[in-house]
Amino acid sequence: MTIRVLLADDENLIREALAQMLALEDDLEIVAQAASGDEALAVALKVRPDVAVLDLQMPGRHGEGLDGIGVAEEIAARLDGCGCIIVTSHGRPGHLKRALAVGVRGFLPKTTSAAILAEVVRKVHDGGRHVDPELAAEAIGAGDSPLTPREADVLELAVDGAPVDEIARRASLSPGTVRNYLSSAVSKLGAANRHDACATARRMGWI
Repeated sequence: MTIRVLLADDENLIREALAQMLALEDDLEIVAQAASGDEALAVALKVRPDVAVLDLQMPGRHGEGLDGIGVAEEIAARLDGCGCIIVTSHGRPGHLKRALAVGVRGFLPKTTSAAILAEVVRKVHDGGRHVDPELAAEAIGAGDSPLTPREADVLELAVDGAPVDEIARRASLSPGTVRNYLSSAVSKLGAANRHDACATARRMGWI
């Protein structure tokens, strides 16, 4: 039986090379490719692949489109029978936990060989799961994010150094509430300031 695969990665060279390598497998067929999260979801709903291999760091949240985990979440809700695999060069603990929470069944670093990825595609298609052992160990050791979802959202909006008034407007909150969330996040992360808190949360994959 042929397994129909969707590949999504915003780096064209990587995506096309991966497609060529996986196409060498007799039982795998690349039925579609996408260069962004929004495109990946639209294509998935159209061609209905058996397995979607998604880059994590495609254009992300807050109006910038779906990242890989966002695509996986939508596929889980809208496309029965399609298993999702995240392939990333940013295998941070928070990313893995968020991926597993939305039903992702495979999570691999981009250093994975094409042969191993092909095996994981088969495993996920058969209903199994596969998480890179090193990434799993790091996630277990890191523990859960201390941030509430709202604190994480506000902190993510602060990453680029946006002023409080702009964050408030984008998050539909009052400036005072934004300051409270930022102060709480800084305290919980043991950070010196909000910029330090942003860096810590991003390093852990919590935003």
